[in-house]
Amino acid sequence: MPRNDIRWGVAHIYSSYNNTIIHITDITGKETISKASGGMVVKSDRMESSPTAAMAAAKKAAEGAMEKRITGIHVKIRAPGGHNGPANPGPGAQAAVRALSRVGLRIGIIEDVTPIPHDSCRKKGGKRGRRV
Repeated sequence: MPRNDIRWGVAHIYSSYNNTIIHITDITGKETISKASGGMVVKSDRMESSPTAAMAAAKKAAEGAMEKRITGIHVKIRAPGGHNGPANPGPGAQAAVRALSRVGLRIGIIEDVTPIPHDSCRKKGGKRGRRV
């Protein structure tokens, strides 16, 4: 397949310790093409963030994108971040990217878009910090 035949989309992967959400949009990011989450593919709540659920969700989202003739994907991985969320993605992020490539989508750029505060609200814990 020549390189200029690739129809690009963007896979926004939000991966926390509670869930993994895969949202595939067009290249501008305005038009949703398909989406899936860990909670859509497993029954129990504690399994939503697992790599297995992330793989199944990514497969489901990728099939929806391929129906709409998307052949390549740029990946944006996001963790909760912000001023008191963990800044590292959950266990499903790696598995989701792997599943997207296994389905047959070409992967372009992989970037981290976790929100990082440029000095933020005051952290919880009071003047003397969290006393254990």
